[in-house]
Amino acid sequence: MQRNRFQQITSRYRGLTITLAGDFCLDRYLEIDPGIEETSIETSLPVHNVTRVRSQPGGAGTILNNLQALGIGRVLPVGFAGFDGEGYELMESLRRVPCLDLSADSFIQTPLRRTFTYCKPLICEKGKAPRELNRLDFKNFEPTPETVTDELVAALEKCLDQSGAIILLDQVDIPDTGVLTAKLISTAADRISGSSSGPLRFSLADSRQRPHAFSGLGIKVNREEFTEWHHISESHHLSLSEWTSLIDEFGRDSTQPLFVSLSEKGIAGRAGTEKSAGVKAWPTHGEIDIVGAGDCTTANLISALAAGATASEAMEIAMAAASVVIHKLGTTGTASLEEIEQRLFE
Repeated sequence: MQRNRFQQITSRYRGLTITLAGDFCLDRYLEIDPGIEETSIETSLPVHNVTRVRSQPGGAGTILNNLQALGIGRVLPVGFAGFDGEGYELMESLRRVPCLDLSADSFIQTPLRRTFTYCKPLICEKGKAPRELNRLDFKNFEPTPETVTDELVAALEKCLDQSGAIILLDQVDIPDTGVLTAKLISTAADRISGSSSGPLRFSLADSRQRPHAFSGLGIKVNREEFTEWHHISESHHLSLSEWTSLIDEFGRDSTQPLFVSLSEKGIAGRAGTEKSAGVKAWPTHGEIDIVGAGDCTTANLISALAAGATASEAMEIAMAAASVVIHKLGTTGTASLEEIEQRLFE
């Protein structure tokens, strides 16, 4: 890709409206100073003293942070938070993201749901990379109430009337306990299949547990998810060109994107009537942290496609962005356009 082509694509980002539907959660980081550790009088166990608390949107919120870093003009959120302390923190975090449009009331707070939270204790020693301890997670284990789903579906319909693309992020382990219930997924798929007369052109879903549930929508999966989904063995031995052939085979009946991230090998994918292509990963240097790399890739792929990039161009931009993110330690990082451009043309 030439620099002027990169600039041409990304100059359109400010004019994009993207719907982001899925499981927004709170990423809460507890920074612990091991130099002031104490012992509990009551239990005789070590006491970890927290010297700083950082909170930011996680899950779908991580994709949001990346869209903001890219300078996307407007993001319409479809999701929920609870009326709990974590919900308050999440809402405050979301309000601080300039591209997020909360005026449409498409993101709801409800007493019927607990705010999805990843609480991450970090050991922070001077001169060393932060070290994460066991996480403390808050989740919902019962199905999302139908009244909440109906409210979200109505919100989704209004958002898609204004959007050129939709991202769907399925973060939960138990189906139908989050935002992306079967009814909401079906609504999105129906809209993308009948969107020839409206602004909506691209969809991209990312689901850890059930990519098969997003029939009719674009999908981004990693190597392990794709091979389990399609019952492919010995996938680690496949070359990048062999992956492009596989994607041509399994994605030929869909006009929506299909991307498979291949870890250290890179990424392969296609969109529309294009033939599949592959892009190599960037080499690493020093210590890396892969947390957030997948969400960064998703944000960059859909943004570039919505701005008129080919699948190959979108993957090239996404791989450069992911390379930036994995070298940011102790946080769920993002990649700005300036950082991506520097990586692409250094």
